[in-house]
Amino acid sequence: MAEEVLPEELDITDELIAERRAEEPGQTPEDMTPWQRPITATIDVINLWAGRLICVLMVPLILAIVYEVFSRNMFAVLTQNGMNEQAIAWGFGPTLWVYDISRMLGGVLFMAAAGYALMRGVHIRADFLYRNWSDRTQATVDAVLYLAFYIPAMLFFTWVSTEYWLKAFVSGEQASDSTWAPLLWPARLAMPVGAFLLLLQGFPELFRAFHKMGKTREEKFLRVLPFYFVALLIVTGAVFFPDVVPIADWWTAAFGREGLLSVDKPIIGLIMLAVMLFAIFVGFPISFTLIFLGFVFGTWGANFKLATFLMTLQTNSVMLSDQLVAVPLFIFMGIVMEQAGLMERLFQAVQMMMSRTRGALFIAVLFVSTIFAAATGIVGASVTILGIMAARTMNKSGYDVRLAAGTITAGGTLGILIPPSIMLIVMGPVLEVPVTDLFRAAIIPGVLLAGLYLLYALGRCWINPNLGPILPPEDQPETSRFYLLEVILVMASLIVLIWLITRGITTGYGFFFGALIVPLAWIGVMYAVYAWLHNAKPGGFYFSDLWYEFFMGLVPPTVLIAFALGSILAGWATPAEASACGAFGAVLLSMLYRKFTIPGLYDALIKSLEITVLIMFLVAASNFFGAVFSNLGTPKMLTELLLALDMPPVLILMLIMALIFLLGWPLEWVPIVLIIVPILIPTVTSLDLGFESQNDLLIWFAILVAVNLQTAWLSPPVALSAYFLKGVVPEWDLRDIYLGMMQFMVIQLIGLILIFVFPQIALWLPNYIYGN
Repeated sequence: MAEEVLPEELDITDELIAERRAEEPGQTPEDMTPWQRPITATIDVINLWAGRLICVLMVPLILAIVYEVFSRNMFAVLTQNGMNEQAIAWGFGPTLWVYDISRMLGGVLFMAAAGYALMRGVHIRADFLYRNWSDRTQATVDAVLYLAFYIPAMLFFTWVSTEYWLKAFVSGEQASDSTWAPLLWPARLAMPVGAFLLLLQGFPELFRAFHKMGKTREEKFLRVLPFYFVALLIVTGAVFFPDVVPIADWWTAAFGREGLLSVDKPIIGLIMLAVMLFAIFVGFPISFTLIFLGFVFGTWGANFKLATFLMTLQTNSVMLSDQLVAVPLFIFMGIVMEQAGLMERLFQAVQMMMSRTRGALFIAVLFVSTIFAAATGIVGASVTILGIMAARTMNKSGYDVRLAAGTITAGGTLGILIPPSIMLIVMGPVLEVPVTDLFRAAIIPGVLLAGLYLLYALGRCWINPNLGPILPPEDQPETSRFYLLEVILVMASLIVLIWLITRGITTGYGFFFGALIVPLAWIGVMYAVYAWLHNAKPGGFYFSDLWYEFFMGLVPPTVLIAFALGSILAGWATPAEASACGAFGAVLLSMLYRKFTIPGLYDALIKSLEITVLIMFLVAASNFFGAVFSNLGTPKMLTELLLALDMPPVLILMLIMALIFLLGWPLEWVPIVLIIVPILIPTVTSLDLGFESQNDLLIWFAILVAVNLQTAWLSPPVALSAYFLKGVVPEWDLRDIYLGMMQFMVIQLIGLILIFVFPQIALWLPNYIYGN
């Protein structure tokens, strides 16, 4: 039964992860080959402690950025009030060190913990085909690919990153893009350390594959293993010590300088792309596949020196990205807010508030999912919690299963689009578009889709009341005789609160922290009026107790999200600064709600680290792959081929959208955004679609991609949202869940078409803020 599923027993933060390891770190099967067991257990424990220690770095990362924001704004406030000397004496003002420390800590977080993530089984793989194979076949494929792809790639990665770090250490290289100009080698040390831990972790993974395939097949691999290591040693010597092992010279002497592999560079890129797609669909973790292919095809198309340069350059660029620092912090913010139970509290209040309305639970689901999309951005978490909260009541109230399932899954996908969307944070650097512009552009489309969902659900209930009947009288709350007046007054007070927050963010009130104090003062007024009316009951009018629950579930998280997101949109803070303040505020909220515990904090840190690693390591790997691919000239060739088809630009863009939609079935958004989208960008920017600037075109394209990938979450046959919902509501038939999702997929496509036909849906708000 759905009510038997407990949220705390579910891992709901890893919808991007194909398979998480069940056994504890260091735990090995008793029938594993004896000499492999201690090696496996020891390396597992090493990476376990690496992850445990590294996740704690998120705390100083948050505190450092919060200090920067506080110090800078205090300096501005004191200076505006004629206290400049006092501000300097107290040490307030923009810091020189936080910018560099924060981005370095952000880079260390994902790079040094990459081995831990592999040990926990959280590196992303596209298991569309893999999951259908037998255990022995899966193990055999894993073993072959670990030997052929993983170990050579990680060995080369460790070697060249060590050289890269050593060069910075010996030369005393400093950051050239900051005033503080700190030494770079301490942060760069995370690159060889992380690569070495990944190399080590490859052996436990290989041994587990050996155990899984059975003794007979394992013995065949073990007989080949000595020859494999000899060959690996020879190849490594030929790559790094060509004078000692001159295989390249022998090859040139036998076959000429080009040898048997004389192929035009763009064609090499096409082969690279085909091999990449094949390897991904086989099911091997995508990051390691991209690194290996980058080395191999970069060497084939140019030389190994260029390939290593691109690898170290791209990885270092991701590690020092000030925009991507926001990724772990927004993830942490969402997980902490989930732990505080705010979603459940708000859902119950909205459910009671709308209890006399047809489709009340549909309203509650979509309202709560829209609010918390801005907090979590994690589809698995949203769908799972919404299913747990709503399914039992929907079943009891006689709601239509298909419409209920569609509402829950569609509402849960809003976190992909509604800011602060992790997808948009990652997509910004890919498109070379400010993340703030993408956030501004996504707000109206996100609200539009939520509105379309709501109109559809309520319209169906209006046509057929049996789909979403009014809640039974025993489930309706006690209210005054003037319930309609209660609703009007509460909604009016909320509108005033939103207006005050918006005005404070955009124009301010002209006095100390007015943008924060005025909305808080209004909240105080609302509470005082509520308390007085509740006690005095003049003329029999009072506010029901449900309004207290409604405000306690809605106002604190909404204010936190509004200030975190609003500070980005208004240009007060960078995404990294807003995410740190949001994360800090989420911890304070959990304390106020008496949900804060040290174990809970650690759990949020470690889960945030795992999701961060799987996203950020793939960002680095795909940037390396993309740099090699671009260097081969293949994107330019593909663009010329598409433009030579003599098709209208709109039709070409429609074909691109169709391709992304189809790829959204077997692939998650991360590889599509990081691998496929960069390949398509040259084509998109070459299309004459009538935009005044390329920036507008790319913003619009980014929102189309985001809505498109959101649609893929609702599209069978893959549609992971269906499996998340089925996991917590087992009594609902998967066929009914699919049919419910497909209804909302059509609504989603209507929204996509509207944004396609009317680009101003996405572009109006960014242009309005810029004064255009």
